Amino acid sequence: VTEAITGIDLVEWQLRVASGEPLPAAQADLTITGHAFEARLYAEDVPAGFLPATGTLTHLHFPEGARADTGVRPGDTISPWYDPMIAKIITRGATRAIALSKLRAALEDTEVAGSVTNLSFLAALSRHEGFARGEVDTGLIGRDIDALTAAAAPDLAVQALAALGAAGLADGGGALTGFALWSPLLRTVALDGLTAGVEVLAPGHARVTIDGAVADCRLIAGGWWVNGRPSGARIVLTPGRVSVFGPGAFHFDLTDPLDRATQAAGGGLTLSPMPGLVKAVFVTAGQAVAAGDRLAVLEAMKMEHTLTAARDGTVAEVLAEAGSQVEAGVALIRLEEEE
Repeated sequence: VTEAITGIDLVEWQLRVASGEPLPAAQADLTITGHAFEARLYAEDVPAGFLPATGTLTHLHFPEGARADTGVRPGDTISPWYDPMIAKIITRGATRAIALSKLRAALEDTEVAGSVTNLSFLAALSRHEGFARGEVDTGLIGRDIDALTAAAAPDLAVQALAALGAAGLADGGGALTGFALWSPLLRTVALDGLTAGVEVLAPGHARVTIDGAVADCRLIAGGWWVNGRPSGARIVLTPGRVSVFGPGAFHFDLTDPLDRATQAAGGGLTLSPMPGLVKAVFVTAGQAVAAGDRLAVLEAMKMEHTLTAARDGTVAEVLAEAGSQVEAGVALIRLEEEE
């Protein structure tokens, strides 16, 4: 932000001073021009109290028109051993309002997949009316935390585009047409609790049906239109997930309808939410537990996380012991199957 409104390179100054040179200019020589904002994009779970998060960045895109200072790229892992900051997004304008407007646009067009982030929170904060008026104090976030963390529900257009991605039609799917002689190719996809029927009518043209609602999707000039309106969205498919970006970001986990064993687990497995150290285990095999009982404590990101039982049951097996290092998604405790 300082560099954006003064035009100086602070890193260059630091290197020069470290080499024994004097400061290139005095405070009185500096001129401040315009306004600037910096938004710090973190891998963190905002609804869970801004807990730091981990994950592999399967997709990462920053828009033009904003400066993005980052040290990561797609494929990099946000680990529990280092600060989970992904990037600093910086905008500048002649006035505060212009700089803030540019920040809103930059946050709306930033795309991240592979880890939960505070991106939607930052976008909501940039739209906050009080923040726009400069009415900022240390209690602002606490007072309006519900509004700032409210998750937007995906509309029919977003769900339809996600279904296209799950069906392998993000680019129009020309190669998938022509399989049926007398009717359009029809396939069913399942993602995050919803089931969609996708009919391929022609290259770049599909009909998606979700809970009786129909979305006519057409690929026109490289962009998807839904029911006659441009979506302005991009579909990004990553392992096990499809994301729809712009405006906003929506992520859908792909569901394998044949994976009945996983669906039948019913909360019987307690998994490690992130890589970390098992600090304590409070249960043993054969012990009865109730929903909410403490099962174990995991230390990650210099914080302790208590893992609790998802349901009533009996411990069938303890799969990790105190002092062991575990990766994200590793089963720590298994409850007996419900009868």
